[in-house]
Order: sequence, then structure tokens, then C-alpha cells
Amino acid sequence: MRIQSSLTVEATHGTFGSRRWMELLTAIGSEASIAAAARSVGLSYKAAWDAVDAMNNLADAPLVERVVGGKGGGGTRLTPDGERLVATWREVEAQNARFVEMLNERIAHAGRDLDIIGRFAMLTSARNHLAGRIARITRGAVNDEVELELGGGGRIVAIVTHESTASMGLAIGTKAIALVKASSVIVGTDLEGVKLSTRNQLAGTVVRIDRGAVNTEVVIDVDGGNSIAAIVTNASAERLALSEGKPATALFKASSVILAVTP
Repeated sequence: MRIQSSLTVEATHGTFGSRRWMELLTAIGSEASIAAAARSVGLSYKAAWDAVDAMNNLADAPLVERVVGGKGGGGTRLTPDGERLVATWREVEAQNARFVEMLNERIAHAGRDLDIIGRFAMLTSARNHLAGRIARITRGAVNDEVELELGGGGRIVAIVTHESTASMGLAIGTKAIALVKASSVIVGTDLEGVKLSTRNQLAGTVVRIDRGAVNTEVVIDVDGGNSIAAIVTNASAERLALSEGKPATALFKASSVILAVTP
């Protein structure tokens, strides 16, 4: 994973635009035609003019002007303010690129930490996010059974389709994140000798209990420093006599696990 940076220019009256706008200005300076400039940056003719109008309105002085008539039959060009802004953009962009490259060189050893930071950007409705590496893939007639080894050594099994395995590039050693809804987690106690069909059974200790009007959220610390949150009814929490420090097991089906991979 590498650190990347995207520049945004701000004028006196507020945010001025993104890289696409600055690329459009640069292209207008070299093409002297807004139609050609629009094509070079992947914008429609109308979108390019809309962007130019917006930039002219936001800037302290017009950046682009129309040229009527003349030897070339008219066209579009940058004003001196536009030329100066493009020159400044190029210099700032070059300095930014040098800084980012230097930063990546200096923290090359921190790839693992950057990978963790990247995971934080993933937002889902699933309460449980568990990161690890794929340790085993067993192919079936329709679906694949994928076993994910967590950082602390525990393992989670997920059932995914062949298409998902292929599209996500899943393979032994691939980093992945298991997503499990708290409502899909069953909490069990005193399970010694009990045989269950549930594929995932993570034993640990209850570390937090948050009681609501109807349901209770139970957080169980499992091996390796991971935690699993479950939603159970208040009646179930009372029947199981759940309390902080009590041994408990988080159980959930392999079909309840969603796998995700980060770029």
C-alpha cells in the first residue's frame, strides 16, 4: 500500500475545484480550444463550459476568455490570471509529488500499518469486522468454503460462490476481512460436550453487556485479541446469566459470513 495525495485549489470565495478542473485549464492553455480541451480530459463540451463558468465565478478574476474572430476564427484561451494559476498548480503538484514520493520511501517499512489504516476506510452495516489471511479454500459443486486465519490465530469459515472467489481474486495467503452481523451471532454457555452444526464457534469471555429495552448487545473477547458482538434478547441474556467475565462462545454459520477484500 502507498500513500497518495490529491490536490484541491481554494480561491478567496471557497473551494475552487478538483484535479479535473485544473487539467481542463491546462488543456485549454495548450489547445486554445475548449472542445479539444474537453476531449483531452474526458468531459463533454457542455460539462467543460459549465466548469469554466464555475471557475470564472469562483476566481477573483476570469481565468478563461472567449476569442472572437481573428486568423484562427476564434477560440478560447487562458487569461494572464489563468496562466498564472496553471503555472502555480504545476509547481505545487510537482512539489506535492516529490513530497509524497519521499514520504513513501521513508515509511516503506510501515506497509503493515498502512494496510490497517486502509481497512478503517471501509464502512459497512455489519457490526463485526475481522481481518486475516485466507488459509484454505475448498471448492464444491456450486460454492467454495473459504477459511480465514485471524491475526490472533483463530479461524473463521465462510461460504461463497465460485464467481465471488474468482472476482475477488481469493487465494491462499490473500488478505481478507470477514463481516458478520451481530444479529447473526448466537451466544452459548456451558457447551462442553455439546455438538452443534454451526461451523464457526469462537470461545472467549464476555467483556461488555449493553442492555436495551428489548435486546442486549454482548461483546465477547476471543483468542488473539479479537472481539465478537452479538445481539440477543433480554430474556436470553437473563436465562444465560450473562455477565462480564463469564466464559461464552460466539456461534455463527459459515453462510452468515461475508468476505471483503481491500484494494
